[in-house]
Amino acid sequence: MEFYENRAKAPFHIFVLVGRWMRQTWRAWRTRQVLDRLSDEQLKDVGLRRDDYC
Repeated sequence: MEFYENRAKAPFHIFVLVGRWMRQTWRAWRTRQVLDRLSDEQLKDVGLRRDDYC
């Protein structure tokens, strides 16, 4: 039996993809939270407006 015949690749790959999606979603949510706390002047210093990320 070859090594590629006895390994479960596909089922675990799904868990990796779901984990990546959850991490990206959490980071986007956290970034929006931080940006919401900034004042308009602080956003201007960064080079953003409220319309850019909402």
